[in-house]
Amino acid sequence: MTIAVTGATGQLGRLVVEALITRGATPGEIVAVVRDTAKAGGLLALGVQVREGDYDRPESLAAAFDGVDRLLLISGNAVGQRIPQHTAVINAAVQAGVGFLAYTSILRADTSPVGLAPEHLATEELIKSSGIRYAFLRNGWYIENYAGSFGPAIAQGALYGSAGDGRIAAATRADFAEAAAVVLLSGEAGVYELAGDEPFTLAGLAAAVAEASGAPVAYTDLPAEQYQAALVGAGVPEQFAALLADTDVKIRDGHLDDDTKTLSRLIGRPTTPLADAVAAALKG
Repeated sequence: MTIAVTGATGQLGRLVVEALITRGATPGEIVAVVRDTAKAGGLLALGVQVREGDYDRPESLAAAFDGVDRLLLISGNAVGQRIPQHTAVINAAVQAGVGFLAYTSILRADTSPVGLAPEHLATEELIKSSGIRYAFLRNGWYIENYAGSFGPAIAQGALYGSAGDGRIAAATRADFAEAAAVVLLSGEAGVYELAGDEPFTLAGLAAAVAEASGAPVAYTDLPAEQYQAALVGAGVPEQFAALLADTDVKIRDGHLDDDTKTLSRLIGRPTTPLADAVAAALKG
């Protein structure tokens, strides 16, 4: 059985490849699909196949998926361009005769008002209409999404946001990667709503950063418009700043909270505690 992982040199894809091997997959039967093979030396060292495949060059994908039985489509990071990119991957998977397609979506994609959800839901619909057996890995928020804010928070003594007391059931990329590996190895179709075991608020995140760093850090809640302006002032592109501020508002309203513990049941262990994830991010 041959399993392919797209975006395999990315932050999540590399972890999925490693998790597949840890869980017993034969390295030579894993295909790491990458945009730039020159950056895949670490994957080659694991003994996996490396093939070029670029979402923006559909002609590269058919050969990348040749002989593949199960495929993980890791969603592209170009917000606004994902639908044509994902369409190219799905069409190539159909052409190659892939029998099972897993896709990294977003928590409760079919009902979520989070700004990132529509492209994910559209991709899910495309996969459904393709006729391929599928699994939707509806990943909640990554704890690592906040890692870039830890340094400024420590320097300023404040972590800023607009989420109020909203709870975030985030987990680490490694947790989500392990879940993807489990599903790829089992071939179990379905919709998986995946989130961390212990939801936290941004005040709780600030406290974890303070504890791990030894510096005083507190959460400062701002109106969404003010938070967006602060992000733009810090150099974040305006469109992305608007998305981040809007996501915080959705967090405040409970749309990234979850208490099902589906993720921990799937991987057979508790998800990584917030304190451990923050400490690892600061060390990294």
